[in-house]
Amino acid sequence: MSLALLAGSALVTPLALTAPAPAVAATAPYTVTALKVTVRAGGRKCTLDADVYRPAGAVAARPAPAVLTTNGFGGDKADGPTGALAKAFAARGYVALAYSGLGFGKTGCPISLDDPRIDGRAASGLVDLLAGARTADDGTRIDYVAKDGAGDPRVGMIGASYGGAVQLATAAVDHRVDALVPLITWNDLSYSLAPDNAGRTQGAGGPLPGAYKWQWTNGFFLIGEAQGLLHPNLDPSRAGGAGCLHFVARACETKRLLDSGRYPAARTRAVLAYARSVSPVSYLASVKAPTLLVQGQNDSLFNLNEAAAGYRTLAAQGTPVAMIWQSWGHSGGMRKPARGELDPAQGNLDTSYVGRRILAWFDRYLRHRTAAATGPAFAYYRDWVAGGSAYATSPVFPAGGSRRLYLSGDGTLVGRRGEVVRGSREYRNLRTATSHSESSLSGLLGLPDVAPYDARGTYLDWTSRPVAGGPVDVVGAPRVTLKVSSPQAERVRNSSDAADKLVLFAKLYDIAPDGRKTLVHRLVAPARVADVTRRFTVELPGLVHRYEPGHRLRLVIAASDDAYAGNRGIKPVTVSATPQDTGVLELPVTQGVLR
Repeated sequence: MSLALLAGSALVTPLALTAPAPAVAATAPYTVTALKVTVRAGGRKCTLDADVYRPAGAVAARPAPAVLTTNGFGGDKADGPTGALAKAFAARGYVALAYSGLGFGKTGCPISLDDPRIDGRAASGLVDLLAGARTADDGTRIDYVAKDGAGDPRVGMIGASYGGAVQLATAAVDHRVDALVPLITWNDLSYSLAPDNAGRTQGAGGPLPGAYKWQWTNGFFLIGEAQGLLHPNLDPSRAGGAGCLHFVARACETKRLLDSGRYPAARTRAVLAYARSVSPVSYLASVKAPTLLVQGQNDSLFNLNEAAAGYRTLAAQGTPVAMIWQSWGHSGGMRKPARGELDPAQGNLDTSYVGRRILAWFDRYLRHRTAAATGPAFAYYRDWVAGGSAYATSPVFPAGGSRRLYLSGDGTLVGRRGEVVRGSREYRNLRTATSHSESSLSGLLGLPDVAPYDARGTYLDWTSRPVAGGPVDVVGAPRVTLKVSSPQAERVRNSSDAADKLVLFAKLYDIAPDGRKTLVHRLVAPARVADVTRRFTVELPGLVHRYEPGHRLRLVIAASDDAYAGNRGIKPVTVSATPQDTGVLELPVTQGVLR
């Protein structure tokens, strides 16, 4: 059976047909005032360090709406994106308030992972400040922010990564927040840190910890613990617990469990429950503020599936929501966005597609310009398109449809079950990692990385026929359903320690006609198989990728990956195929034919 969708279908349209009109250039001057605001959050007094950007002309008689800008992990109120966005919005007539999140910059209290009960409550105190309902520590009162009612300022929030989740946490506990733009953030931190792509239900991680993302986690943990070196003479309230210098005790306990490589049932359930309790997956039902989710395609820390899960939840409950999949994320040089892309550190809102969408979002929900077009439900960046039409859009998500390829016993991907060849193949894991997808922090730090590789005998692959008759565009999260045999894993399947269960890694390559292979955005899908005797489905990270004519798609199932913790012990795996019983790869295709 051929897999086809017509190009230019009603579901996917080019940017030129749907892009919002460019905003008026920013020219308004503003003043900046540094303030300290002490709030109660999580049973502590926390002093927030903030800068208020007041546009000229914003007075009590002519108030302006406000925007809170939020920092990423390790940043503060003055870092590139936080400060630049505050300036960009102040220059457009918004009152902007940039602040350092709890545990960062000169703000007090330990790092609490954007917990809505702590970080959300702290930010709510700043909403009180913007409402004029409280003063800063020096007595300053703000009376020039537009209001929707007594004590209810008109306020939006914008920020990336750690500064994205805090927006959702704040909106969950304070319904006065009117609009959100979270960029490249998480939906379920338990999935982000130890992804199990075989156990996901409704966007949440499964009951087991997956493969520990140790490179990313250790990198950010060290950034958090180094705050004392980066900011001498810290507020004493920054002291952490459970052996950590600057993290709350439960965050520290989560890191300790993941580092241990042992996941006893009771302790693991408690840690996973905590990680989810500080994640949007546990509180999105309380978020009513219109939300524009922006996620990066080049991101192995918080992949596209995180935003997709949040989008589905918000849309299902009737919260106004739209989603953009931009090019850049945490991986592969996030400090250098592609030409024409939003660069928060530059504040180029008028000259980027994502920036214009953000301006339109705040125009509609903060300035109440009902005629402002907020854009389509779903937009995605296409790296194969040059010029100003790099984004395609769709009125629905997901765009396109699902098409199937079957895993044949001879290592091919075929379009019909009848083409499947009977056969069995085996791979083995070693006690060290034998596959490489990325050095997780290299892209973030701008360092070189070696090409992805898989050592012979430690993986299985299945390759499609060459693409013919036009390119194939894959937009979304592929899924592979498998049945494997692993006697060693089966012997320990009833173990009370989840670390004994089989771990494998699924990924998609693009194979050029000359044999060069590309691991798309270096993304992999770790899976911890709950019951190796049963069929299971692995959801791969979402991607936007064009397979050009002559190129082939290759699915790889590997025994390990050096960016993740892997199997405990040696667990050989056999994958068998018959026409009646074989693995299935489902691909979200918006254009083209796979045979």
